[in-house]
Amino acid sequence: MIYYRVQVKLKFLRMLVNMRLDFARMTLLTGFFETYLKLNEEEERKLAEELGRIDKKEAAKMMEITTSWQEKGRIEGKEEGRKEGIVKGQADLLIRQLKKKFTNMPADMESRVRGLSAEKLQQLAEAIFDLETLEDVKSFLS
Repeated sequence: MIYYRVQVKLKFLRMLVNMRLDFARMTLLTGFFETYLKLNEEEERKLAEELGRIDKKEAAKMMEITTSWQEKGRIEGKEEGRKEGIVKGQADLLIRQLKKKFTNMPADMESRVRGLSAEKLQQLAEAIFDLETLEDVKSFLS
C-alpha cells in the first residue's frame, strides 16, 4: 500500500513538471492533491528514494514543486500562530484586568474569557469600564 501511494504522488509530480504550468495553477493543483494524499514520514522517505533514481533535472523540478508548497504551508502556519498568540495575549490581559477589578473572579468565567473570539475580546475590552459587577461580566459573556 505504501509503495502505491508513493507512486501516485511521483506520477502526479511528473505530470505537473511536464505540464509546465504557471506557479498559481501549479500551487492550486498541488494544494488539492496534497489535501487528499498526505504521505507519512516513511512514505516521504520512499518518495525521496524514488526521486533519487530518476533524471536529476526532472527530480529537481519535482522537489521545487513540493518545497514551494511546504514553504507556503510554513508561512501560513506562522501567520496563524501569530494571530493565535495575539488573541491569547488579549485574553490574558483582559483576565488580569477583570481580576484586578473583581478580586473574586470565578475560574469558569476566566475560561469563558479565554474561549472568546478575537472580535468578542475586543468588545469586552471596550466594555470593561462599563461592567460594574461580576453579574455584568456574566451577562456580557452570555
